[in-house]
Amino acid sequence: MATLVRPIAPDQTRLTAATTKEDFSHVEVVEVNSAGSSPPTRSPVSKAVDISDDGSDIADSTPLSTTPYASSPLAHLDLTATHLISSPYDDLANQLTLNDLDTPYRLFAFALTAVKPIREDYATAPYLESFNWSEVFALLRELCKQAGFEWKELDFYAVIFRSTLLSGIDRDRLGLLDQMSHQEACASGGLLKYWFGSCDGALRNLATCLWRSREDAAAGGRGPWHAQARAAARTMYKQISFHTHKLVIEDGATSWRLDEHVEDRPKR
Repeated sequence: MATLVRPIAPDQTRLTAATTKEDFSHVEVVEVNSAGSSPPTRSPVSKAVDISDDGSDIADSTPLSTTPYASSPLAHLDLTATHLISSPYDDLANQLTLNDLDTPYRLFAFALTAVKPIREDYATAPYLESFNWSEVFALLRELCKQAGFEWKELDFYAVIFRSTLLSGIDRDRLGLLDQMSHQEACASGGLLKYWFGSCDGALRNLATCLWRSREDAAAGGRGPWHAQARAAARTMYKQISFHTHKLVIEDGATSWRLDEHVEDRPKR
């Protein structure tokens, strides 16, 4: 039996049968407190800027911007670009439209092109310890300086997916569902970064989305491909968990933290 994990309110951890409108028959749902599983964490500023890679993912086409590499972090960034490769998929339909973004969101999207894992056990390791955030925010500060922009505290909507695949699944089908769902999110707008890793020996993996807002994330997940992907969970995953947080970048982008995301509830 596959397991789907989803967050609920604090202190209400429990095991239930799936009752969502998607067809999760024969799928156990383990609900967890997302705040308790990933406590708020602050990372201090780091002056180290060492953004490097083998350059194999650099696209030749312009005016698209791709991941910064080598000795100059800004060398491959065109701040006048209209689209940005912000995921493992480089098709035009999977690219971030930059013209729709206000300056801080656009600059952060550029900085996020530098994201890469810094430890092999990212599938299970703490989120803020799994990526080169110091380099990302060092690049963000450089981009703000180049653009003449003063960074003021701003929060983003972070979604963290942890999964364990079933063995022998149709990987091509899984890839199609993922890419087409990402296209839906890009068309909806506000998805600044999508990243996923490779399964470890136990078929565990990590994926993450960074959105402009919770509202963007909700709108981006309403399409038919997302519905198909959710329905396919029972046949492809042994376990899926997701956690939602606010990634807060403080004044000057000199420090950042991961806070619990609290849903706004209407006043009675």
